[in-house]
Amino acid sequence: MASSKCNVETLIKHAASTIGEGPHWEEKTGKLLYVDILSNDVYRYDVETGDNEKMHLDGSTSIIVPAEDGGYIASSLRKLCHLDWETKTVTDILEVPSIGSNDRFNDGKCDSNGRLWAGTMGYESEPAVNELEKGCLYKLDKGKEIHTMVEGVSISNGLAWTADNTVMYYIDSIPRHVYAYDFDQATGSISNKRIAVDFNQWSIDDAGFPDGMTIDIEGKLWVAGYMSSKVLQFDPVTGAKIRQVTVPGKRTTSCCFGGRDYTEMFVTSGRAGWTEEEFQQLDPLAGSVFKVTGLGVKGLPAPNYQC
Repeated sequence: MASSKCNVETLIKHAASTIGEGPHWEEKTGKLLYVDILSNDVYRYDVETGDNEKMHLDGSTSIIVPAEDGGYIASSLRKLCHLDWETKTVTDILEVPSIGSNDRFNDGKCDSNGRLWAGTMGYESEPAVNELEKGCLYKLDKGKEIHTMVEGVSISNGLAWTADNTVMYYIDSIPRHVYAYDFDQATGSISNKRIAVDFNQWSIDDAGFPDGMTIDIEGKLWVAGYMSSKVLQFDPVTGAKIRQVTVPGKRTTSCCFGGRDYTEMFVTSGRAGWTEEEFQQLDPLAGSVFKVTGLGVKGLPAPNYQC
């Protein structure tokens, strides 16, 4: 395993004051979407002009994906909502039941058929310390009907699918596992759960907790290692670590490919949990969004939600 020789730059300094997450490259506009979870804010960043638009929601927000018929689907605590960016209108779609004391949505993505997969997590008293097995992974279909797909999750996190749509990868951060499931594209059903990557073979300093995730056109996974300052590339067939990219933000949270040809990687990070002194001395770029170029690989457009 080798460190990747690439270029890392700070794209949006202090983009989030709490937890930057959910990066999504919007192909239609050429803008980067992301959230600041505990500030309840969603952002649309123009990489050409540097303009950074914001919408404020009522609850903690961790997901934003474009809707095929216009606007965006976002999370607000345990609700999924439709956002009209131009009018700043928020329309609730549904709310999932509470299982723990203060659980919320955490991460979500759409599969190639436009169904939104969105997971929840139990109350987090401090970073990576939360009520265990109080989360679920849900699937929102085209008719806005919700289905519970996985139960007993601690921190529902990254999602990715193979190019042939036969395998879905899914992260539960606390057991430090990236799981693989057989995936039926037509029905959206999953089966045959197994561990694709076990982070427990590496220390927290070496690899962190698996957080957000993306996949490249070669079928390799890229996982943000929370508390490691790294994004790590894995072969999900063997579970082997291939290489790693170090960024100047210790609490790396997620990553996505984007740019005109999808050769750029955007990496979010968090600041929550640091005292002001720790922030200034240990992690002064915490909460920033970083851009990585020169990886020699590319990603694919992320699907939109299809109503």
